[in-house]
Amino acid sequence: MKKKLAIVLSLILAFAMILCTACGGNTDGETTTKAPDSAQSDMLAKVKVGTGGNTGTYYGFTTAACQILNTDNYTFEVLSTGGSQANIEGIEDGDYQMAIVQNDVMNYAYAGTNGFNSQIQSFSAIGCVYPEVCQIIATKASGIQSVADLKGKNVAVGDAGSGVYYNATQILAAAGIDIDADINKTAASFSDAATQLKDGSIDAAFITAGTPTPAITELATATEVVVVDLGEEVISKLMADFPFYAKYEMTAADYDFISEPVNTVAIMATFVVSNDMSEDQAYQITKDLWEKQADIAAAHAKGKEMNTDIAVSAIGDVPLHPGAEKYYKEAGIIA
Repeated sequence: MKKKLAIVLSLILAFAMILCTACGGNTDGETTTKAPDSAQSDMLAKVKVGTGGNTGTYYGFTTAACQILNTDNYTFEVLSTGGSQANIEGIEDGDYQMAIVQNDVMNYAYAGTNGFNSQIQSFSAIGCVYPEVCQIIATKASGIQSVADLKGKNVAVGDAGSGVYYNATQILAAAGIDIDADINKTAASFSDAATQLKDGSIDAAFITAGTPTPAITELATATEVVVVDLGEEVISKLMADFPFYAKYEMTAADYDFISEPVNTVAIMATFVVSNDMSEDQAYQITKDLWEKQADIAAAHAKGKEMNTDIAVSAIGDVPLHPGAEKYYKEAGIIA
């Protein structure tokens, strides 16, 4: 009987050892996972990228850049969206894996303020790419020459969920104007605002975008428009209250209908990605973004404004993706 029992126990032990080996067990009784064949296995085959309205600079620049950044391992799908806030919320929801956003809005999202009911920290930065100019475009017929003149006027304040709305709120407040009480506000994309300026249903529109903004360039061929100067007092107060703004002088280089310099402010257009993106993929995207800058500049004028000196300096409290950080350290851009 004991002999039979010993044989049975031996068979059970042998079977258990076979199962352990099949499951990848080791001598400590822990399971192991087979390593992927290469880093490429962690990369997304298609990266969905949120931008802005299809007549805005976000869409045009990102489309041009992503055509340069496509690789044999992955490609990009560029999508027209409602703008910065919608892009960040889209990354949170898994709709996009990458987006171009305003640096102010991404900091609002990370802190859970200014339109964000709670913190969104599911994204990280790849880098700032070019300045976005806060523009107030008014019809010449409206007679608007200053921010103060907007009081009581019909004004487009950006698409719902866009960073333009917060720029408009802050600029108006710096001039002592309440966005809800002192103007007749309407939400509109760049293209819709241009149409409404053309047909006279609004007097002015806030647009935050790289210049020249296609929707405004096209509008100016059919309608007399002006760019409103913010004035030194408004700019000084705005920059004191919100340090992410920088002073910007618009000239004929921005729009050929500008005859004298116009003083305004700018923020930074910034690429962000989902935290779920692999370090290898974020590293490669960041590396290609800066090492193929000349090709991007040839494909879109905003590429000429890309500068590694400002790639990291304006991201604020939003962390760099580990892959982006790896590239910037290798390139000597950060310590």
